[in-house]
Amino acid sequence: MKLSLCNEVIRELPFERQCALAARLGYAGLELAPFTFGDDAWCMPAVRRAEIRTACANAGIAVSGLHWLLAAPAGLSITSADRRVWQKSVDVLRGSVGLCAELGGSYLVHGSPAQRRVSSPDDAKRAEEAWAAAAEEAREARVSYCLEPLAKPDCNYINTVAEATEVVRRLANPAFKTMVDTLAASLMEREPVAEVIRRWMPSGLMAHIQLNDRSRRGPGQGDDKFGPVIDALRDTGYDGWVAMEPFVYEPDGPTCAARMIGYVAGLLE
Repeated sequence: MKLSLCNEVIRELPFERQCALAARLGYAGLELAPFTFGDDAWCMPAVRRAEIRTACANAGIAVSGLHWLLAAPAGLSITSADRRVWQKSVDVLRGSVGLCAELGGSYLVHGSPAQRRVSSPDDAKRAEEAWAAAAEEAREARVSYCLEPLAKPDCNYINTVAEATEVVRRLANPAFKTMVDTLAASLMEREPVAEVIRRWMPSGLMAHIQLNDRSRRGPGQGDDKFGPVIDALRDTGYDGWVAMEPFVYEPDGPTCAARMIGYVAGLLE
């Protein structure tokens, strides 16, 4: 397993310094939130993409993948009945897939709760149509596109791994997977997170994991125990990226990043 830091945790730093700090702390990669590069990251020019690759190479780390895909620009929605809004959102997703592949990433995480809210069956159909388009782009780019189950009340559509796998199976695209966010899973699943992993990882439908505590802090900074989660990943043969995605950075982003990897790396020893 390889440890990755979600880069919005230290987004106040220039990207070159993000890479250097992450590498110095022991992370093998950064999971990038496109909004940290501006509203148009999904179509950033080739020169900026090259700069990102160079910064990573100089620090000796990788771009593991992308997440928070629809946080910017404002006004996106894959469930909107306004076809212009929907099409722009799909264009952003497709562009994000290409960006991920060009930066050397291996997966994208589709969370973006505000941009996938549903109020009717037609909304859900539009979401699946968007995911089908993004998944086909991912298949061609040879990356995984992961549908992230998220917790209520922030998200009212796809709240459990079982719900996500129903969509994954319907779309039947080998590039389209689900994943586990431990915060959401701890709030929404009926069984412990470790058992969710043991149940679904062997199915081949799960491709990624993000670690965060129910307190919204990083692993090791709240009451949740992550040893069983790491054991379950080991027992199921998972050897992919493990990303740290807190939402509360205390006392600050760099310190939070350091504390998280110290805790998780200790569990991996």
